[in-house]
Amino acid sequence: MAKLAIGLVTLALSLQGTFAAVPLYGQCGGIGYSGETTCVSGATCITQNEWYSQCVPASNLPSSTPNPTPTPTTTTTRSTSTPTSTSTTPPPASTGFVKTSGTGFVLNGSKYTVVGSNSYWVGLAALSTSDMNKAFADIAAAGGTTVRTWGFNEVTSALGGNYAYYQLWNGATPTVNTGSTGLGNFDNVVKAAKANGIRLIVALTNNWADYGGMDVYVKQILGSNNHDLFYTDSKVKTAFKNYIKTFVGRYVNEPTIMAWELSNEPRCRGSSGTSTGTCTTTTITNWAKEISAYIKSIDSNHLVALGDEGFFNQPNGPNYPYQGSEGVDFDANLQISTLDFGTFHAYPEPWGQSANPQAWGLQWITDHAASMKKANKPVIIEEFGVTSNQPTVYTAWYNQIVSSGLTGDLIWQAGSHLSTGDTYNDGYGVFPDGPVYPIMKAHAAALKARA
Repeated sequence: MAKLAIGLVTLALSLQGTFAAVPLYGQCGGIGYSGETTCVSGATCITQNEWYSQCVPASNLPSSTPNPTPTPTTTTTRSTSTPTSTSTTPPPASTGFVKTSGTGFVLNGSKYTVVGSNSYWVGLAALSTSDMNKAFADIAAAGGTTVRTWGFNEVTSALGGNYAYYQLWNGATPTVNTGSTGLGNFDNVVKAAKANGIRLIVALTNNWADYGGMDVYVKQILGSNNHDLFYTDSKVKTAFKNYIKTFVGRYVNEPTIMAWELSNEPRCRGSSGTSTGTCTTTTITNWAKEISAYIKSIDSNHLVALGDEGFFNQPNGPNYPYQGSEGVDFDANLQISTLDFGTFHAYPEPWGQSANPQAWGLQWITDHAASMKKANKPVIIEEFGVTSNQPTVYTAWYNQIVSSGLTGDLIWQAGSHLSTGDTYNDGYGVFPDGPVYPIMKAHAAALKARA
């Protein structure tokens, strides 16, 4: 999700600071965080890394431990090891991988429509099987075919109970968690998605401090706060490739996963707010070429995308998201041969386009559809959101997606009523009993019916 107020990097979840108490799974601390630090009843604030603390269910934590740092209880393997699990068996392989054809996707020779939601949380809370199934079933009931989620959670202290994390850092040494609260948990995510006819797009790290991300690699390996070293330092890139080798390698033969994404919203600068001062659009484009080629070298079955916000590189463009200041060049990245499709996001309000977010979003969609047609490669709007007047704005945007020919879309973000309570709502959440779900369902049908 978008995490920027123009000119300054901030966490998007800072919206929660307006509440009397931080809701479940909201941010409650970290370097640069100035919001509320008291969690709602039944939740406890725990530290994941120096930039990010989060409210998690108290039932997920060891008793009488307000900020736990227990010794890991799961079986682990070093990130440099052969990417196998010693504690769980990966999901069984099935047939049919999503592929591309021109500006569209195909599955077993037929059109595959990417439509659905983001559910970043589904693999992080170590949900029960029934709750995972409920989350995916809610999306499928609205016509969704595809869910985007996180395939990362970097921590510097092991999390207790049923809270999932995927890589534990001890100084400069990362260890991949392959146990029941690590990759074993993600196996369950894959099984639940498969059971509900959903394909997954999985991001492999984060530009932001939420759930670790790039800054953890740089800080732990180099002792630096310069975020942009993630893209250029050889030691950091090797560590990321080792993680990819383990995570991606585990699911090479699993077609429930539609695609891998290099990162959620890669940019120059991250939550640390510091930069080498040398990061440009070329920096990120070169990194995208290198990492996407590496994924293709170990996994020829799955599609690969960048996971970026789709910023254009037009210095004299009409407004900030067009002007290249974040180090992203959508059109250049769309030309990378080892990236199979393009992605973009739309958050006009935090991007400073709040005068008429609906109209701005319509133009944003139109411009990316034009780039799609020029490159003859699929493009999806994989995150989008406004916090007010959602039914009207989303109806207009959905109609524009259909009429522009844009390949597909994933709304930010899916919400569900689970046995543990409602999933976290950052102001963008859409729930099955809310006013947006019927609109989503009608749109999914229209997109699937489009020639």
